[in-house]
Amino acid sequence: MSATGPLIDVIAGARPNFMKIAPILRAVRDRQAAGGSLRVRLVHTGQHYDERMSGDFFRQLGIPDPDVNLEVGSGTQAEQTAAIMVRYEQLLLTARSDLCLVVGDVTSTMACAIAAQKLRVPVAHVEGGIRSGDWGMPEEVNRLVTDAITNWFFTTSEVANNNLRRAGVGDERIFFVGNTMIDTLLTNLPHLRPPNFWAGAGLKPGGYFVMTLHRPANVDDLSGFARLLRAVGEAVGGLPVVFPVHPRTAKTLAAMPDKPDCLRLVDPQPYLEFNYLVRHARCVITDSGGVTEETTVMGVPCVTLRDTTERPETVTIGTNELIGTDPSALKPALDRLFAGQWKKGAIPEKWDGRTGERIAEVLDGLLCRG
Repeated sequence: MSATGPLIDVIAGARPNFMKIAPILRAVRDRQAAGGSLRVRLVHTGQHYDERMSGDFFRQLGIPDPDVNLEVGSGTQAEQTAAIMVRYEQLLLTARSDLCLVVGDVTSTMACAIAAQKLRVPVAHVEGGIRSGDWGMPEEVNRLVTDAITNWFFTTSEVANNNLRRAGVGDERIFFVGNTMIDTLLTNLPHLRPPNFWAGAGLKPGGYFVMTLHRPANVDDLSGFARLLRAVGEAVGGLPVVFPVHPRTAKTLAAMPDKPDCLRLVDPQPYLEFNYLVRHARCVITDSGGVTEETTVMGVPCVTLRDTTERPETVTIGTNELIGTDPSALKPALDRLFAGQWKKGAIPEKWDGRTGERIAEVLDGLLCRG
């Protein structure tokens, strides 16, 4: 590897980032082994510092230890944003990079993009251009701010491309490469494994649901969350519902006296175990965007408890249905599932496992040959 080639900071801060950076790091390493000059500095902001939310993913996905850990820890969104900006600025002032590569839409994505641009370090955004249209979601604000100051965009769909064009971004700055999270999924499909509670819980393929909930609109209000869980219990036909509990969700659950008997509450699962559960589920109930991409590729029915989605291709092409946040909409949707009336779905363009390679090739052209 060249010691003098362009240096790219790859930013990771939270669990959704880790699946997205792994293929990029692997592709750059492959180019280095072939004599390429790109260099990478992996910067972990420490936004997710819990071992279950961070360390497990690094080990399972073969992500090397971070070169730098900013160790920002917990705090409000403003506190985390400020801490990340201050510490990343200090890093750049000490050891400047040639590009700041951010992924997804977490707080770290926005904060590092701002700090980099203030120091005239260009920014590339993986998953640029996706929009939910809901400014009540912190992630949507992060997307809008990041894309407003991004130099180059790596996109997952033609929908995202058109969102950027409408915002005035020229085609020369948009690179339609596909979805790095699907690279990670396809690489790891042969290695998925059941969680340690699988046998003891009596789970059988196709005989249970998986549920993930963490959006404030769904889980922060105790009475609203209880009503939603009751609706789940009434809609799943007596099947167990495996519910990996996000730390945010755990706070509300702890104050809830009664929960449906169908729920199987478990800790957040490592990548290989979680996707094993998803792959073999009858259906997934979620308010996550990323999970809907994985279910689409695995052909698993998915119900999203949100009014909007930044990943519309999972609805128009894939296996996902957007039913809103009214709990009463859940049973009619699952009645159709049990009646065998769920759509089959297909895989969106360029979700083929080669996105990391395309990104590395573009970066090489921009920084080494451009």
